[in-house]
Amino acid sequence: MNSLILLFVSAGYLCLLFVIADIAERRSRTGRSLVNNPYIYSLSLAVYCTAWTFYGSVGRAAEHGVQFLTVYIGPTLTAPLWWIILRKIIRICKQQRITNIADFISARYGKSRGLGVFVTVLCLVGIIPYISIQIKAISGSLSLLSGSPDAYDRSFFLTDPAFYTTLLLGIFTILFGTRTLEATERHEGMVTAIAFESLVKLVAFVALGVFVTFGLFDGPASIFSKAIQLPALKEQLTFGPGHTTGDWFWNCLMSMAAVLFLPRQFQVAVVENVDERHLDRAIWLFPLYLFVINLFVLPLAFGGHILLADLPIHADSYVLMLPVQYGQKGLALLAYIGGFSAATGMIIVETIALSVMVSNNVVMPLVIGRPSWQSRVGTGSFVINTRRITILVFLLMAYVYYRAVSHHFSLVSVGLISFAAVAQFLPAVIGGLFWKGGNLPGARLGLWAGSLVWFYTLVLPTLVPALLPAELLTDGPLGIGWLRPQNLFGLNTLEPIAHGMFWSLLANLIGYLWGSANWPQSSIEYNQAILFVDIFKLSRALDNSVVWRGKVLIADLRSLLTTFFGPERANRAILRYAPDESSGQKSLYADAQLVTYTERVLAGAIGTASARTLVASVAKEEPILVDEMIRILKSSQELILVNKELKRKSAELERTTRQLSEANERLKAADMHKDDFLSTVTHEIRTPITSIRALTEIVHDTPDMDPDARQHFLGTVIKESERLTRLINQVLDLERIESGRYQLSTERLYLPELVTEAVDVVGPLATEKAIPIRVANHTEPSDSVWGDRDRLMEVIVNLLSNAIKYSDRAAGPITITTHTDAGALVLTVQDKGIGIDLAHQELIFEKFYQTHAVRQTEKGSSRSAKSGRVLKSSGLGLAITRRIIHLHRGTITLESKLGEGSCFTVRLPLAPEGAVAYEKQ
Repeated sequence: MNSLILLFVSAGYLCLLFVIADIAERRSRTGRSLVNNPYIYSLSLAVYCTAWTFYGSVGRAAEHGVQFLTVYIGPTLTAPLWWIILRKIIRICKQQRITNIADFISARYGKSRGLGVFVTVLCLVGIIPYISIQIKAISGSLSLLSGSPDAYDRSFFLTDPAFYTTLLLGIFTILFGTRTLEATERHEGMVTAIAFESLVKLVAFVALGVFVTFGLFDGPASIFSKAIQLPALKEQLTFGPGHTTGDWFWNCLMSMAAVLFLPRQFQVAVVENVDERHLDRAIWLFPLYLFVINLFVLPLAFGGHILLADLPIHADSYVLMLPVQYGQKGLALLAYIGGFSAATGMIIVETIALSVMVSNNVVMPLVIGRPSWQSRVGTGSFVINTRRITILVFLLMAYVYYRAVSHHFSLVSVGLISFAAVAQFLPAVIGGLFWKGGNLPGARLGLWAGSLVWFYTLVLPTLVPALLPAELLTDGPLGIGWLRPQNLFGLNTLEPIAHGMFWSLLANLIGYLWGSANWPQSSIEYNQAILFVDIFKLSRALDNSVVWRGKVLIADLRSLLTTFFGPERANRAILRYAPDESSGQKSLYADAQLVTYTERVLAGAIGTASARTLVASVAKEEPILVDEMIRILKSSQELILVNKELKRKSAELERTTRQLSEANERLKAADMHKDDFLSTVTHEIRTPITSIRALTEIVHDTPDMDPDARQHFLGTVIKESERLTRLINQVLDLERIESGRYQLSTERLYLPELVTEAVDVVGPLATEKAIPIRVANHTEPSDSVWGDRDRLMEVIVNLLSNAIKYSDRAAGPITITTHTDAGALVLTVQDKGIGIDLAHQELIFEKFYQTHAVRQTEKGSSRSAKSGRVLKSSGLGLAITRRIIHLHRGTITLESKLGEGSCFTVRLPLAPEGAVAYEKQ
């Protein structure tokens, strides 16, 4: 096939990508976004499938059999966990305007600049060779189809089509990846183009697989039956020669990390995410994509080995040579486009992600850290141009690596080493997401230890024998055999990649845990730990949260924002967070919201570490004392779950003035209710105590008192004591229930029996007021419930007592009924008393309601029977009743009308046959 045709096709395909990306960008500006779609999002994740997948999987399957699947089993196993892990990362990144994996790790561990630089360098060292193999795949495809294998590898670079293809990819990436300053703003054109490329490579690979499987053979059975007759292929149908299940485990773990932490995967999965709910589809669509694209890998690998064994080509080339050898030029061209698509998609997204990492974590901290250099930044165009130059530099570095080194290695071998590099982020990221104890010393020590072992066991062997002597692998450094890179400490049961993964992750994890356990956290580290670990609990409170105390001029913040975003956006921010600027009362100093907003916006453009440094350069921040931090955080109802942690350590937690004001209002209302409650309870306690003391003194001071009078007084003392005991028990019961320390003692109960006992208990009260009580039972003895006898008895007695209090003889009888309905036992207590106003019917179940009502009455709002029930008491009876019912997994409702009485309805779940008693705290 003519090389000019291939170059024309390549250029045409890139032009098509330009058109698709441009259409997507135009639609996004009109509010008709293409990327706000779970299918586009899921397809963009398939940038994971690079030239390694398209060519390398076939080559690895031919050499190692089914072990190639580990690269795809790992992501498939990880996908169901995305709703826990990936969604958490997305939420954190949106809230803190994080744009890359280096920024993520840096922000988690105290916004450390040094840690961000280290992660960036590790990514560069691990990913640049990975980009080079994509260029190698493009060049190899061109040379193979043009009929001159390896010609371009030896040619002068100005005559190498791969060089110009690399430059074209650089131009495309710059045009659609560096349009805006804020890296948090989505690249809709790029994402749409990547989704399109994912379809192209899938269609191309499946078409080729169908041709070979059903065109050159009579189906999969025909291929495998012939392959099993060849000793070399028969061995590949198992785990592969010399490989163990340990190799599979470590390779799967490595790919599980790669699908989350590769810079390009972090870019499309996190930064470009429009809606967290898109993960619902991606969780099954992405594994489905991996399954389909790998469906024909083994047929292609084995079919190529059977049909092309006599040709001097590597197994990576089977994908292109099979259609070429059998005269299918159109299919060969489609396969070339598929491989070209797989390679270009990876290059585009990876270089964008790396350029943002270098800009945010290396260049900008270097510039901002030196005040004399800050004036050279000029405007936000400095950051954009830095990213554009970085993209071109990376592509040229990858091209040079390809020309100098990568032709010595297969696509898969280089790719796996890159996977192992990003796997070093596992302890720092997963630990940072779920363990508040992880700190900067631990993350730093773990990453350094793991990376050094990774370099020693995986990268160093690739330099043999080109730069290092072969004895390094056979005898070890200085002849020390147990230090051989591929047999470290005598471990020789794993293949090189799994061996390197084992030792590097072991060193990484030990360093992370040991460093975190032996060094304390700073306040900002602990604050970030809370924000990351508890993001789902705190997300609402943290949308605009602020905890900052210091002094900074509004003019200085305006200058920072203007430098990077221009005067228009700077003015919008100032007017939004400093409204006095639009009135005649201007303030010189910014409040905490404006400072925090400025830092977050800058973080989206230059990274969290640089943004913090830049704001700190113009602000004079004062430390917040631990006691003050705890007091502020307690004021926010949304942050109550973190109070226990904050009692032990200091932290900085931000929120807006509005949220603080609302929280204060809620606290004031709660304090008012508590004051009323304490006042009423104190009064209730004082009354019986006063009576007891007075009567006791009378008995004490009158030794010759009439025995009948003495007995009367002592009986009154006993009654008052019982009243006092009941009140104290109610308060204690309510406190135990609300604190979760109340434990039921359950047994199978027949509720009508409790009703009979309760009627006997309240009988004297009803007789005293001449109110009849009628009982109607419509249940069978088998209609039982699991419950606490004493507590349910307390509920029934309380409801009957209330009904008696608010009824009289003329009103009519009180009716208590039991029946079953829809798997529940229903108990109703109905009276014909004064009733309850509709506006108060839900409030009577609140523990402070009656206290508050009495308080209003005492201030002059007189109540009569026409207004409904108002009881001057602690207001705990119905509150405890409802909580007891809820502990029994039941419900209590009320229907009432003024002057017509009230009906309380309790529903408790029936105990099925053979059910076991439960305990609920």
